[in-house]
Amino acid sequence: MNLLLVGVGGFIGSIGRYVLAGAIHQVLHSATFPYGTMVVNILGCFVIGCLNGLAETRQMLSPELRLFLLIGVLGGFTTFSTFGYETMALLRDSQIGAALANVLVQVTVGLLCVWLGYSLVTRYL
Repeated sequence: MNLLLVGVGGFIGSIGRYVLAGAIHQVLHSATFPYGTMVVNILGCFVIGCLNGLAETRQMLSPELRLFLLIGVLGGFTTFSTFGYETMALLRDSQIGAALANVLVQVTVGLLCVWLGYSLVTRYL
């Protein structure tokens, strides 16, 4: 049952990532920076912070729902492997500044968003 929860969640998260990143790339079609992946990862970090805060401090998520949402949906939604690939592509194309910015923004802002989401739900919910 746990595998099914994670698998279905991953399916949903992957579709969400495809749709959101695709929409961002449609709007910013001429951009060479991977904005779609960055937005997906930062949003995923914020949401996982919120959900983890609800789970830990309010016991609002059952273990099964945590598997489905945190590991399945958000695991499928966020894109660390794509982040790595796009960063390497920027380096390969000698866009060192963009590659460094990609790493700094996604890691720093991602961690900040996990903290922010967790802090908001533990203080205000």
